[in-house]
Amino acid sequence: MKEFVTVDGKELRLGYTTGSCAAAASKAAATMILTGRRLEGIKLLTPKGIELELNVEDTTIEYDDSTGEPVLVRCAIRKDSGDDPDVTNGALVYSEVTLTDLKGEVDIDGGYGVGRVTKPGLDQPVGNAAINSVPRKMITENLQEVARELSFSGGFKVVISIPLGVELARKTFNPRLGIEGGISVIGTTGIVEPMSERALIDTIKVELTQKKELGYEYVLLTPGNYGSDFIRDGIGIDPEMAVQTSNFIGDSIDMCVQLGFKGALLIGHIGKLVKIAGNMLNTHSKYGDCRMEILGSAAAVYGVKPETARYILGCAACDEAVRVMREEGIDEAALQLVSDRIERNLDNRAFKACAIGQSFEVGAIMFSKEYGKLGETAKAQELLEKIVG
Repeated sequence: MKEFVTVDGKELRLGYTTGSCAAAASKAAATMILTGRRLEGIKLLTPKGIELELNVEDTTIEYDDSTGEPVLVRCAIRKDSGDDPDVTNGALVYSEVTLTDLKGEVDIDGGYGVGRVTKPGLDQPVGNAAINSVPRKMITENLQEVARELSFSGGFKVVISIPLGVELARKTFNPRLGIEGGISVIGTTGIVEPMSERALIDTIKVELTQKKELGYEYVLLTPGNYGSDFIRDGIGIDPEMAVQTSNFIGDSIDMCVQLGFKGALLIGHIGKLVKIAGNMLNTHSKYGDCRMEILGSAAAVYGVKPETARYILGCAACDEAVRVMREEGIDEAALQLVSDRIERNLDNRAFKACAIGQSFEVGAIMFSKEYGKLGETAKAQELLEKIVG
């Protein structure tokens, strides 16, 4: 692709999704099976309105021995993620097409390397191939268009496969989400936009939806792997119970409220959670860094000397600030003050997300790798008990 988008002042090239690859390969295979002519390229109009011109690779055509007519066509489109760091970049997405007598129908399934859904709450029901609804619609509409143009009155059987899918799935969220045996065929616009925050938020929503479908009324949240490790080693519960929010704390609270959860407990490293005390509900560094200002002011409230507060302001890591507080004997009080601020800002975010008459409980536990648990909000233990059962 030659289209670009500007992200943080940089010009980054767009790519196209596995869904677009599957639809384009299916369109090419359907055209070849109906015409008997090999194609080197195919055009595809994406839901975003961008038309792709894609190379068709590794074509196989099988013929009927008696009539000489094509009975099966298999071909591939190579995934191009543009400048987005996508693990599927360069993978071949195959479509195998055969004809059926079912007028206008397009039967779509997944083959090798396409995952299968094993848990509820995803785009597809349990048992289906993990080919999402938009790619299924793209495949169906493009094949029906081919049938109209070539005056074909029957239907199509389509099997999508991705030879590298089993290996690639280990690098994705799929095993965690309950998609086994390969990767998903996804994409809502057909286009990959580099560094898309929306894609990360959509992934979080999928996990939250899954928890809700499984009957959870309260949910455990953590920003990342540090939190997962502490949940396992510091609290002694399965980290798979938690949904990883990355930096999107506020968005995750909003989604929890919208999905109808009764409450959420956030467990996170001080380096992330202290920012919430400063009302930063997206903790990415590009939005700011108030960590030492908050820790320094909390220490000052409890009487440290100006030079000590100044030293904390100059610390590079939160653990160093905590060490100083401990030496001064004020760590418990100062970090509880920080926890109280975290509680206030989480409560405020949840309140704004709630509809009239709706309530939502939220709490947090803050820790560090060096010092373990550092503080918690008033409802933290109660929420943990509700989550663990």
